[in-house]
Amino acid sequence: MTRSDLVEELAARFDQITQRDAEFAVKAILEAMNDALARGHRIEIRGFGSFSVNYRSPRMGRNPRSGKSVAIPEKKVPHFKPGKALRQAVDQGTNAILPPPT
Repeated sequence: MTRSDLVEELAARFDQITQRDAEFAVKAILEAMNDALARGHRIEIRGFGSFSVNYRSPRMGRNPRSGKSVAIPEKKVPHFKPGKALRQAVDQGTNAILPPPT
């Protein structure tokens, strides 16, 4: 699912939201999540999962073409851990996480 698919799904699910409003909402949520992770904060969405930042220490790697050792610098990478409800929904192939629209 792409960002535009998410916008379309949101607009289709809720009649009172226009396509433009749905696009604004998705953009605002993703920007807020991006900013929080960039500041090193943890994001937890109950029933869905949590996003956090993991630290990878510097290490020595190998160039597969030449075989020479290469220094890989330290970095911070985003990490997602799915929640129990999401894991079960994916395992069962259902959309049990979200309630049907009213």
